[in-house]
Amino acid sequence: MSSPPDGGTLFAVSDLHIGHQENRRVVERLRPESEQDWLIVAGDVSERFEEIEWALRTLRERFATVVWAPGNHELWTPPDDPVQLRGDHRYRALVELCRRIDVLTPEDPYPVWRGAGGPVVIAPLFLLYDYTFRPRGTATKAEALAAAHAAGVVCTDEMLLHPDPFPDRESWCAARVAQTERRLAQCDPELSTVLVNHFPLRREPTLILRHPEFALWCGTERTDDWHLRHRAAAVVYGHLHIPRTSWADGVRFLEVSLGYPREWASRGGPSGLRPVFPRQRTGQG
Repeated sequence: MSSPPDGGTLFAVSDLHIGHQENRRVVERLRPESEQDWLIVAGDVSERFEEIEWALRTLRERFATVVWAPGNHELWTPPDDPVQLRGDHRYRALVELCRRIDVLTPEDPYPVWRGAGGPVVIAPLFLLYDYTFRPRGTATKAEALAAAHAAGVVCTDEMLLHPDPFPDRESWCAARVAQTERRLAQCDPELSTVLVNHFPLRREPTLILRHPEFALWCGTERTDDWHLRHRAAAVVYGHLHIPRTSWADGVRFLEVSLGYPREWASRGGPSGLRPVFPRQRTGQG
């Protein structure tokens, strides 16, 4: 599973949320276009271990390689999930689940895509957030959280995403950022990267949120220049449920969410898989 032959498509998707039956049916229909296709899954598959395993196993049986980065929903500890692990212990258990079914994670050696657009290093990241994407007019985390509560816009992470054994989510985020920077620094300097993170690496994508208070749970300012520092040919993310392509400093940023059924229904149907390489020939990609 190290490198494919030339050819094939590098696809990406995120926010499958298969706890919704409509979304589960979408996943059941997802297929590669060739035996050489790879698939990036940028988080929020589901909240329950059983459903996460079903989706990733199903996709791995179809695609030559599947690369997964966790979202916040995988890290929740919902009361109805038989697996009641919390925080980093839950993440490590998800990594082991993926390894059992031959899915690559942020803890594995970064694979190299050698098809169209390659060779590029595919780097799945797990970075979390640290409350630095604060809405205008709020100077501290406490002020921003108070504004979010007043607006009735509070992420469920505050109840279900536990930071154990770290004292808080921002400490966990700081540890993940430092660890990931060390790994990225060890990548071949001759190769570009595709950076894959559930949360946007830059604040800019959150500026179009309907509820700006939600940006608190969307990333960290520490990664604002990673697309430059780590030679990104493309950046793949999700979380916002606003699928689009944008550009910064000549680098393509792809938000690849499926989203909830009510969201994709309002767009005329599920958006399906997004090609990272080769790039789409339409104005979107």
